[in-house]
Amino acid sequence: MDKDNDLVIRPMKRHEFDLALVWAAREGWNPGLHDADAFYNSDPTGHFVALLSKVPVGCISAVAYGDTFGFIGLYIVKPEHRGKGYGIKLWRQALHRLERRNVGLDGVLERQQDYERDGFVYAYRNIRYELGIMKIAIPRSVVDLRKKYSIHDVAEYEKNLFPAPRILFLQKWLNPPQGVALGLEGNNGRLAGYGVIRKCIKGSKIGPLFADNLNGARELLYGLMGHAPEPPIYIDIPEANGLGIDLVKESDVSKVSETARMYNVCHPNLDLSRIYGVSTLELG
Repeated sequence: MDKDNDLVIRPMKRHEFDLALVWAAREGWNPGLHDADAFYNSDPTGHFVALLSKVPVGCISAVAYGDTFGFIGLYIVKPEHRGKGYGIKLWRQALHRLERRNVGLDGVLERQQDYERDGFVYAYRNIRYELGIMKIAIPRSVVDLRKKYSIHDVAEYEKNLFPAPRILFLQKWLNPPQGVALGLEGNNGRLAGYGVIRKCIKGSKIGPLFADNLNGARELLYGLMGHAPEPPIYIDIPEANGLGIDLVKESDVSKVSETARMYNVCHPNLDLSRIYGVSTLELG
């Protein structure tokens, strides 16, 4: 806990997380309507709120995925309280909470040099695209993920796609109240990819979109678009996956924004060729 001039930083309570997502929406980040449950469930003590005379003025997430990896996101100070040092205090709290771990973040490009001063190194860009809905028949190989596969099947599939196990996150993320999780059935019934689409403040967002190859990613993308709660559809794609960029350009598409994926210890050995859409910029 950090206390200075009536500023108190402490772990968020569940109802305060809803406020953090309201702030995220005002920043133009377009969070999912029900993201709070999955985010909070991932690590209930890993989200912090800054209170000035008991009034919330800022927040940050510092989610620990086991003992080796963590991710920083939802780093927000209300506009009228910026430039007063509150953001630095939140940042230090997050780093302290995740010390001795490899820490990742998705930062806006104009803040990249600030993160570099704290030892973070640029890995690649994630590019957000807006897609128009295509009326395409859902491929037969695309199935309801939760009916066909277990959470442990999903966790096993994404071993080389995320730096650490995240069962607590998946428990909520794979069952979005206004959305769907789809799997791709491969040879011998094995899981060959999966994706999630959920309703957001504006439109719908896909994340993640993981697949063994381009054809599988295309089938999942079509399936997810066919289940979109509301247009338009957004997806964040690692620029390093050129096939993923080419895939979304098969439909009407426009680039919305970019972020810098950075790590402070090392770049995890992830198979970016199978990551056609990241899960969420807030938690990695």
